[in-house]
This record gives sequence, C-alpha cells and structure tokens, in this order.
Amino acid sequence: MFTGIIEELGEVTAVERLADASRFRLRGPLVTEGARHGDSIAVNGVCLTVVDTADGEFTADVMAETLERSSLGALAPGSRVNLERPMALGGRLGGHLVQGHVDGTGTIVERTPSEHWEIVKVSLPPELARYVVEKGSITVDGVSLTVVDAAAGHFTVSLIPTTLALTTLGRKQPGDPVNLEVDVIAKYVERMLGDRTGQDPR
Repeated sequence: MFTGIIEELGEVTAVERLADASRFRLRGPLVTEGARHGDSIAVNGVCLTVVDTADGEFTADVMAETLERSSLGALAPGSRVNLERPMALGGRLGGHLVQGHVDGTGTIVERTPSEHWEIVKVSLPPELARYVVEKGSITVDGVSLTVVDAAAGHFTVSLIPTTLALTTLGRKQPGDPVNLEVDVIAKYVERMLGDRTGQDPR
C-alpha cells in the first residue's frame, strides 16, 4: 500500500523493449536506499517490483497488461517520474490509501495558474466517473489529490507550490497522459452493495 505522497522525483535512465514487456532502469537514490530484490516502488502511481538495484538506480520489469492500462509505455530515457516507497505499518498516512493499481488513464485538459496555486483539469474515462466525487480523493500519476470539481467527463484538482515543484505534475502540459487510481474504498462499497441487492455493479 502507498499513500500518494511522492518521496522523490526520479528519472528513467534506460528502457529495453521486449516482445511482450519492457524493462525499465530508473534513478532514485532515496527510494532505492535499502531496497532489495522483490521490494515494491510506485512509479507514476504504478506499483512495480524491484529486480535489482545499484548506484541509486533500480530495474523493474513491466508486463504487457501494465503497459496497456497505464501511461508507462510512453516513458523514454530522460523522462521524469514520481517515486514512492510503500507505507510502513505504524507510520502516518499522509495522503490516502493507494494500491498502485492503475484504474485507467486520463489526459491533462487545461491548466489555470493562480498566484499561489494552479487548477488542473483532467479528462476522466466514463467508467471511472462514478468513483470521483467533489472533495474526495484521487491519485494522479501517483500523487494523492483532493477533487475540486467532478463531472461526467473530467475533474479538476488544485495543486499547491510544493506539488508543482516536487512532482511531474508541475511539468505536465495539456495533451499529456496521466495514470489514474480511484479510491479503492468506493469500489469495495459498490461491490458489497451490488451483492446485497443482487445487481451486478460492473
């Protein structure tokens, strides 16, 4: 589990395209400190398994399913990425409960700068709209954010200076894809209510 509080702005250093997968090499001295084979690190909100680490970098294999469901397939050497280690039990939950399982992708629609923050509109796949509510939580490229407005085809978030400076969201432009993970609690509630009423929640 993750919290959506980004620990480090990392960088892709190498990408090896395979027949049905890709192998990524990523630089992140903070998140690789103490990391071992089999550990998890979230990359732009996608939970990946560490294959090996060396000199502040780690390698992760990304299978076709993940490449199809997320924006990781668009990454190339030099791409900046948001990195987060799993939360430690007994620690503070700074954001919200995040699994690192991407539900879909959206696109940055527009950015509206203000004096101290920036409003960003993001397109929303129709099948995810029911899980996104005003003042609720959503994860965008691994960043835990509060929804300002929610509509059928989009939602908006307000980014503070710290988020703009320390994550990739400060660099994303209209047209850029982003990974989205909705609140897992909402999905469980929907499933349980569907089972109780005999209706298929899908």
